[in-house]
Amino acid sequence: MRKVGSMFNNFQKELKIFLDQKVDEYNRCFFIETDPICIPHFFSKKQDIEIAGFFAAIFAWGNRTTIINKSKELMRLMDNAPYDFCLHHNEKDLIRLLNFRHRTFHPTDLLYFISFFRQHYTLHHSLETAFSQWMSNKDDSVERALNGFYQYFFSFPDVPQRTRKHIAAPFKKASCKRLNMYLRWMVRKDDKGVDFGIWNKIRSSQLIIPTDLHVIRVAKRLGLLTRKQTDWQAAIELTHSLRKMDVNDPVKYDFALFGLGVMEKF
Repeated sequence: MRKVGSMFNNFQKELKIFLDQKVDEYNRCFFIETDPICIPHFFSKKQDIEIAGFFAAIFAWGNRTTIINKSKELMRLMDNAPYDFCLHHNEKDLIRLLNFRHRTFHPTDLLYFISFFRQHYTLHHSLETAFSQWMSNKDDSVERALNGFYQYFFSFPDVPQRTRKHIAAPFKKASCKRLNMYLRWMVRKDDKGVDFGIWNKIRSSQLIIPTDLHVIRVAKRLGLLTRKQTDWQAAIELTHSLRKMDVNDPVKYDFALFGLGVMEKF
C-alpha cells in the first residue's frame, strides 16, 4: 500500500509540473489575439472592460473567429464605448441594434441586457457587486455569487422569457462555463497580461474552472475528473482536483487544459 501511495504521489507531482509548464506556455499575450478575451482588451476604462467582456463571454460558444467578429460588430454598434452607450442611449440609438444576432442571441435579448446594465450602473460603480454581494468571506466558491447574479439579472421588469436561457446558474445544474470564464478574466491577478484582475471582492481561490467539451476531455484523460455529465458538479469536481495543485489559484489551469484540448488536440 505504501508503494502504491508513493507511486500516486509521484504521478501527482509529475502532473503538476506538466500542467504548470502548460500554464506558462499558454498564459501569454499571444493567447489574446485569437481568444474572445481580446474584446475587453480593446478598452482601458474599467466599466468598458466589464461590459465588453461580459458580452464576449456570453457569446462564447461555437467558432472562436465568429465569436470575436460578432463581439466586434456589437462594440461598433455601441460606438466602441459600451459603458457610455448603455448609460446614455436613447430610443433612436437602439434602433441600430435591431438587426444584431449571434446564433440564438437575438435583439430582444440584447435590449434586455442593455437595460440591465443601465439600471445596474446607475447605482453601482462596477459590475463586480452584481456577483459579490451574494457572497460571504466564508464561501469556498462562487456558487452563491452565480445563483445570486441570475436572480438579480432577471429581477428587473418585463424580462423576456427567452432571454433566461442565456444566463446559466448552478441551481439549474448548469456548468456555467461562460460565466466562470468571465469571472476568471475579471478576478485572476498575475503579471502575464491576459486576465485583467480588476475585481477585488472575489478571490482567485473561490473561482470555478470553466468546463467545455475540450477541457472535460483532457481532464478525464489526465485522471482529474470522473463525472460523466458536463454539469455544475463536474466543474466542482475538476476544480477540487486542481486545488490540490494550487489552492490559491486553481483556475490558472484553464490555460493548460484549454491549450492541450484546443491547440494540441490532446
